[in-house]
Amino acid sequence: MTAPAPAPSTASTAPASRGRGGRWIEEWDPEDEAFWNESGEKTARRNLFFSVLSEHIGFSVWTMWSVLVLFMGPEYGLTPADKFLLTSVVTLVGAVVRVPYTFAVAVFGGRNWTIVSASLLLVPTIAAFAVMKPGTSFGTFLLVGLLAGIGGGNFASSMTNINAFFPLRKKGWALGLNAGGGNIGVPVIQLVALAIIGASGGPRVLLGIYIPLIVVAAVLAAMFMDNLASVKNDTGAAKDAAKDAHTWIMSFLYIGTFGSFIGYSFAFGQVLTNQFGRTPMQAAYLTFIGPLLGSLIRPVGGRLADRYGGAKITLWNYVGMAAATAVLVGASIAKSLPLFVAVFVVLFVLSGLGNGSTFKMIPGIFQAKALAKGLEGEAAAAHGRRLSGASMGLIGAVGALGGVGINLAFRQSFLSYGSGTGAFVAFLAYYGLCFAVTWAVYLRRPAGQARTAAAAEAKPQLSYAEV
Repeated sequence: MTAPAPAPSTASTAPASRGRGGRWIEEWDPEDEAFWNESGEKTARRNLFFSVLSEHIGFSVWTMWSVLVLFMGPEYGLTPADKFLLTSVVTLVGAVVRVPYTFAVAVFGGRNWTIVSASLLLVPTIAAFAVMKPGTSFGTFLLVGLLAGIGGGNFASSMTNINAFFPLRKKGWALGLNAGGGNIGVPVIQLVALAIIGASGGPRVLLGIYIPLIVVAAVLAAMFMDNLASVKNDTGAAKDAAKDAHTWIMSFLYIGTFGSFIGYSFAFGQVLTNQFGRTPMQAAYLTFIGPLLGSLIRPVGGRLADRYGGAKITLWNYVGMAAATAVLVGASIAKSLPLFVAVFVVLFVLSGLGNGSTFKMIPGIFQAKALAKGLEGEAAAAHGRRLSGASMGLIGAVGALGGVGINLAFRQSFLSYGSGTGAFVAFLAYYGLCFAVTWAVYLRRPAGQARTAAAAEAKPQLSYAEV
């Protein structure tokens, strides 16, 4: 399959490509509605589909230790604290590698890096297959867990790449679908593990299933994806994004949404086994529900943000997360498993909804700043795409660190109190801070910002309340 050829007379109405070691599209203007309707949307959707596939498997590999620890009974010699530390290390590496993965899209091209990043998933999967047996030292498990962290990087490169393909009016839906399709790799591997445990299979069966899937994802990316020349060789965008205060404000907010999603995905099964005495099989029946619903709802969060504004959806979403966490504290103290599981699932759903709305805010923020600088039309759109794409990787990296914090908080809570109650109290306080920051920065209208918003409407431009 070859990249679409340019129209004979109007280069802007179809993607123009030429070979230079891969499939390259030289001209890309998704804000041009004629271009988008004629050929751009079809190309963007094709790249989105195969990007989701690779990212989906990356999430499964990243979170495979959340289910592998359920296979690790007393014969493995690991304490609950050891298992929480193991999943914390995996989450940490997944967060850190998101930064270089963001740069990689600009260095190699989105398609080319998808091929490489998908292929790299073979390393942690094969390594885990080799060591997953009783008698393996805890240090060895930690080292192999470190390797699994690279699966978390696929999210950053995928979001950076897909952000460049879609126009601003479609970004909430597209980014939500891209991330949601990736996030759903978490419950999928948990469901596969449940089936394997139910069939009395071992952890190596689970790993053996994913090895050929990784190869398929890499091959399909090579066959059907494209590189955008406009993104290539723009490594300075990440540096510019890192200097912008909004990158770090949004990172703080994303810790509350995605940090919660990934942290709870790793920890939920362990909380059920350690606090409520569930067996691995009983825990596996429950752990997939929250991540599944949280993943499916993420595109809805993006769609709602497209319609009503990401800041408004994010603000009220944090109200819901705080309320759910308060109920969890009560359920934890009362040791009510049905209430605990039901509200935990609600918290997963809200974290997924917030993931979609926060990521919709990012391109809107940088588009508003571009317009405020006096840029117009495609120049403003290109500036917004450049900085928002770069910032997404950084924001995704910091947000994933929230998952590390959640696992460490649970570890300390179980060491200190024998339950997760203390951790939930800390999470409740954080959600309150996120609510305050969202309102103060993006919805409150002080005099200076009100003037900016008024000027924005006159140009017209976006105000932060509309992002």
